[in-house]
Amino acid sequence: MNVNTILHVKGREVISVSPETPILKLTKIFTKNKIGSIVVLDNERLVGIVSERDVVRAIASHGPEVLGETVSSIMTSEVITCGGGDTIDQIMSIMTTGRFRHIPVIENGQLSGIISIGDVVQQRIAAVEMEAKAMRSYIATG
Repeated sequence: MNVNTILHVKGREVISVSPETPILKLTKIFTKNKIGSIVVLDNERLVGIVSERDVVRAIASHGPEVLGETVSSIMTSEVITCGGGDTIDQIMSIMTTGRFRHIPVIENGQLSGIISIGDVVQQRIAAVEMEAKAMRSYIATG
């Protein structure tokens, strides 16, 4: 199983904002789309990623007036990405080591999707269930 398997199931739609987007508007996008992270694009180029956790930390550090600031002030600009051929195990390791829950997918230099730890776990569980079913079938017919 790899990243392309996940994207085939969940789709490749990516919601993005520009670095100039106000943080308050960002929070409304999170809520409307029921997502926890958004990629930041500048002219189709990936320049950052921002999560709900980033917003909470900014409010805790600077107070509610930070909501008038722009996404560029709180985004992570050194974004770790993956490719479509990366395995589920590789992605689990990257996310665990980096302590983040979302990773953009880059193919041929272009953003082609985003996956979450929930997507990764869901695929891993599906693979384990399929293996268990195959093993039960093998035992029953053996």
